[in-house]
Amino acid sequence: MKRLGEAELEIMLHIWEAGEPVQSAYVHQRLRGSRDWTLPAVLTALNRLADKGFLACEKQGRTNWYRPLVSEGAYKAAEGRGIMDRLYGSSLPNMVAALYDSRAIGEKDLDDLRRYLDELEGK
Repeated sequence: MKRLGEAELEIMLHIWEAGEPVQSAYVHQRLRGSRDWTLPAVLTALNRLADKGFLACEKQGRTNWYRPLVSEGAYKAAEGRGIMDRLYGSSLPNMVAALYDSRAIGEKDLDDLRRYLDELEGK
């Protein structure tokens, strides 16, 4: 799966959050405050995302509607796996240790992870 740039990811997060097809005006409005993009720049980004296979663009009358072709969960799983593979030799323990040693995560995070793993194992 191709990787999204920072701005592309922000656009996709808004589209995933919508949960239904959206128009370019919706994306443009959602980006206000974090990115001051013109509507033509938003349209260019949406077209790039469609070219990359992340969005479908369906024309209804004079309006284009954009819907995700890649789910948020699938993208995040692929990105997380890619980060772990590239930076930590495909080792989750190495990744967690590096995050803990750098204080990027703390004891509460580890406790939350333990609880989550216990739930997965049915304990």
